[in-house]
Amino acid sequence: MRDGFDMIVVLGPTAGGKTSFAANLAYEFDGEVISADSRQVYRQMDIGTGKDYGDYEVEGYKIPYHLIDIVEPGYKYNVYEYQKDFLEVYKNVKRRDKIPILCGGSGMYIEAVLKGYKLIHVPPDLGLREKLNKESLPELTKKLKSYKTDLHNTTDLISKKRVIRAIEIAKYYSEHRDTDISYPKIKPLIFGVIFDRSVQRKRITLRLKERFEEGMIDEVRSLLDQGVMSEDLVYYGLEYKFITQYLIGELSYDEMFSQLNTAIHQFAKRQMTWFRRMERNGFQIHWIDGHLLMEEKLRKARKIISDLS
Repeated sequence: MRDGFDMIVVLGPTAGGKTSFAANLAYEFDGEVISADSRQVYRQMDIGTGKDYGDYEVEGYKIPYHLIDIVEPGYKYNVYEYQKDFLEVYKNVKRRDKIPILCGGSGMYIEAVLKGYKLIHVPPDLGLREKLNKESLPELTKKLKSYKTDLHNTTDLISKKRVIRAIEIAKYYSEHRDTDISYPKIKPLIFGVIFDRSVQRKRITLRLKERFEEGMIDEVRSLLDQGVMSEDLVYYGLEYKFITQYLIGELSYDEMFSQLNTAIHQFAKRQMTWFRRMERNGFQIHWIDGHLLMEEKLRKARKIISDLS
């Protein structure tokens, strides 16, 4: 069964049911899930990042998962650290003869693994930051896009601070691209979970409302109370950005909810743009209709895997 691939990948836009599908694949094929979510790495950031722990239990069995809750909130985790952490987990899972199942919606993290970007630690460049901080966000965005690299994600464009860090990384990478660090060539079998656009929009808004009911505002308030800086939470974007702005008085509740809801819809659209670009660049993604019952999704996956045997 594994002759045609080294790893299963489950991707798709937010609120698409990726985790549940990945966990069921892991149960079906004796695998373990490796998260490819740029924010689920943070401890105590559970509701806002959508850590649906219950999805990892299938038929009473707890599916092993990795690269969730590995760093403290406030830290600036990056794609290079993710590569190193992923590689360690990937080799460990393979060594135990399990199937690694990479699951997430962070296109940059997924491609960094599948394309084997060079593993380079990018130190802070304080001089560059001071210089860039004098420029406007549109000017910085234009500068970032001038670098011939896929290392930045569209989520980098959320705030000036994120764009500056992305430029710092792109500049460093362009100057050190010849660094010789080996990375395994991975043969992925990629599944994408997708709903039609109107249903996707309804799912996003419904899930957002459910997260507020689950205590997402209290989660962000607790992080602030523990000493996590407001600018650090804003840096993480989406839920943490807008709820922080509400809690520090920059937005009313209605403004916060409306702007956050719109931002998540825009984020989902950018995710799909990223995945479609992956397809244009040669990655084959087997799209699974999110409307299907889990057993039907698994039946389609079995057929695809069988055809590869």
